[in-house]
Amino acid sequence: MSMRIRTSALTALAVAALAAGSVLAAPAAGAVSKAAAPKFLSASQLPPHPSSAWTAGPVKEGVPASLDLCFHTENVADYVYRHREFRTDVDTNAVQLTVVASTPALAKGLAKHYDDLFRTCADRLEAGSPDVDAEGRDYGKLSVEEGARVRGVNVETSGGANDVALMSVGRDGRTVTVVQWQQLGDFTGVPVAAFKKTTTTAVNKLY
Repeated sequence: MSMRIRTSALTALAVAALAAGSVLAAPAAGAVSKAAAPKFLSASQLPPHPSSAWTAGPVKEGVPASLDLCFHTENVADYVYRHREFRTDVDTNAVQLTVVASTPALAKGLAKHYDDLFRTCADRLEAGSPDVDAEGRDYGKLSVEEGARVRGVNVETSGGANDVALMSVGRDGRTVTVVQWQQLGDFTGVPVAAFKKTTTTAVNKLY
């Protein structure tokens, strides 16, 4: 069973365990000025996979289901989200999300909100189901533009599923980007250094 399928199965756990957050006030999506759209990662900029090349999908509007494990837009104003999903021929996939706020201050609050979701993800998943054992890790900050932070989460279920994800939030001015890499297994051998490089590239590449 693929990581993506099992992640979808955990979506209900993530939503049920989501703590009520503060509403980030912002104008409607149409009120954000029409600036140049942020650029996305290419397949070659993902952490190298030992046995399969990455394939990049098209840039699409909205928030993809592949982010549902820890990420959620509940209690957030109506922003325009764009994303690009990546896949390999095996059990590893990734996604990048971008959102442009109307001011750098709103973007700063949005970045903190999403980093908080990743920081509390393991606790929320465990609180949502007695069948889940989750561990979160903080891999630290990155010095790029207005900053980025990398975290990780490993989720095991009583049914035998064992999945791991690396997640980051970064900001350049009023634009926030989220990057997530995920595959079967635990923290053993996860490409933290390569993912940090990917995150740095993602933030630098926005504009």
